[in-house]
Amino acid sequence: MFKGFIQEEDGATAIEYGLIAAFLGVSMIAAFSALGNEYIGMYGSIEAAAVAANGP
Repeated sequence: MFKGFIQEEDGATAIEYGLIAAFLGVSMIAAFSALGNEYIGMYGSIEAAAVAANGP
């Protein structure tokens, strides 16, 4: 019984997939946090150009 438990690898595969998913999630959060201010500035300039184009 104990020998079969040690040789079984199903749980290890699930843990590996969980670690990969966690790493991807943390990476995405870090990227969005780092680029957030640039996106805000970009959309602000687009908004300003659109308002100026539709002005009087």
